[in-house]
Amino acid sequence: MPITISQQFDAGAIEVVRADDPQDIVLNLRKDSSAEFTQWFYFRLQGARDRPCTIRFLNAGKATYPDGWKDYQAVASVDREHWFRVPTTFDGEVMTVSHTPTSDVVYYAYFEPYSWERHLSLLGRIASAPLVRLESLGRTIQGREMDLVVVGNPVASKKIWVIARQHPGETMAEWFVEGMLDALLDPANSVARCLLADAVLYVVPNMNPDGAVLGNLRTNAAGANLNREWVTPSLARSPEVYVVREKIHAVGCDLFLDVHGDEELPYVFVAGSEMLEGFTAEQLAEQQTFIDAYRLANPDFQNKVGYLPGKYQADMLTLASKYVGHHLKCLSLTLELPFKDNVNLPDPELGWNGARSRRLGAAVLQPMLQSIKRMQLPISGA
Repeated sequence: MPITISQQFDAGAIEVVRADDPQDIVLNLRKDSSAEFTQWFYFRLQGARDRPCTIRFLNAGKATYPDGWKDYQAVASVDREHWFRVPTTFDGEVMTVSHTPTSDVVYYAYFEPYSWERHLSLLGRIASAPLVRLESLGRTIQGREMDLVVVGNPVASKKIWVIARQHPGETMAEWFVEGMLDALLDPANSVARCLLADAVLYVVPNMNPDGAVLGNLRTNAAGANLNREWVTPSLARSPEVYVVREKIHAVGCDLFLDVHGDEELPYVFVAGSEMLEGFTAEQLAEQQTFIDAYRLANPDFQNKVGYLPGKYQADMLTLASKYVGHHLKCLSLTLELPFKDNVNLPDPELGWNGARSRRLGAAVLQPMLQSIKRMQLPISGA
C-alpha cells in the first residue's frame, strides 16, 4: 500500500520532499504564508499502519527557533482528540521522528492543534450563559470575525482583559482560554463567583484567526507579527490589533494578560512590566501578588526561570502587555506556556498539552481574584 502525506485542512503546514518509503520520509518545515517564520508543522500520514516510519525534517536547523528542537518530542494523534508524544531527535540540522503507526491514518503536529471549528464551538457552547455577551469587534484581512467574549457586568468596578494566540501557532494559549472560561462560568466555582462580583472580563480567545487557519507560527494573513503592532496598528496590515486596542481604550483595563507559548523554555512563567519607565512600587506589589497567588493555585506555574527584564528594549512598547501597562498604568503581564514539557513536573507520554493548559487557565481565576482584592485596598499613605 502506498503512503501519502497531506496538509489540506485547517492549520495544515508542511513541504513534502520525498514520501515513497515509510523509513525514508523527507520533509521541510513550511514558512508562514506571508513571512519568513518557520517552525509550525501539522500533516496527515496515511498508509503506514504497523510499518516503522522515519520522518526527517531537513531544514529544522534553519527554523526560527532551532533551540526549540532540543529535548523536544513531536505530538501525534489518530482521532485528533487524543494527542501523545513520539520519539524525536535533533542533531543540530535535521530533526527525526521515529514512530510506528497503529492505524491507517495518523496526524503529526508541532503542538496539539486548536482548530477554528473548535473555536466556533466554544463560542456556541458559552453563548447562552447568563453572564456572557459575544461581540464582533471587526473582521480580519480574510474576513473572519474578531470575537470578543464579555463575562460579567460591564459596569463592574474592575476590568480584566485576556487575549490569546497573537501568534497563531501557540495553540496552548487558546486551550488555556477554554479552561479559564469553563471555570469562570461554572456556577459551583466560588472563586469565579467572587471574582465576577467585582470584575468584568473581556476575553479574545483567538487574536489571529487567519494565521491559525493558514497554519502560520507567528503572523497574520498580511505577514504581520501582531505582538509587534501595538504602537501603530492599521486596518490594512493588522486590523486584529487595531480593533482590540480601540476597545481596550474605550472600556479601560485594570489587569491585562496576554497568553503565549515559548518554543525553547520548558516552564510556565510570566513576563512582567517592571522595565517600563515610571513603573511604581505599587505596580510591582500588584505584580508580585499575582505571581505568588498563581504559584499556590497551580504548581505548574513558577517564577524561578523566565525572561530577563532587558529582553525587549527598542521594540518594547510594540508588545501588547508593555503597551497596555505603559498607557493604562495597570497590572499587565505576558504569560508563557511551553511547547515541550514542564521540566519541574514532567509527563514523558504527553508532555505539556491542551489539558494541562486548560487546567492552568482554570487556576488563573485565583491570582486574578487576589490581584483585584489588592487593588481595592487603600494605598498606604494616601
